[in-house]
Amino acid sequence: MNPSNALIENRSTVREIVARFRTTNPRVFGSVLAGADGIDSDLDLLVDPLPGTTLFDLGGLQVELEALLGVPVDLLTPDDLPAKFRDQILATARPI
Repeated sequence: MNPSNALIENRSTVREIVARFRTTNPRVFGSVLAGADGIDSDLDLLVDPLPGTTLFDLGGLQVELEALLGVPVDLLTPDDLPAKFRDQILATARPI
């Protein structure tokens, strides 16, 4: 299954999982947003960490999302984005 279909089928569960791992504001960007994803694509997901969020939270979130969706997830926070592309990605990313 391609990431966009997996996301459509599990949108509310993704939001619930994101909240459990001390993150908020899940947004999609990349090939899924552009409608160019295929069965070998990953899901590019952007979240905002809440105060106290750790790398263990982010890693756990990524693992749980991949298990739910059955596709690789590239999970990033705004600070993880390359400075060269940060503003563009933040401006175009869309809420889940």
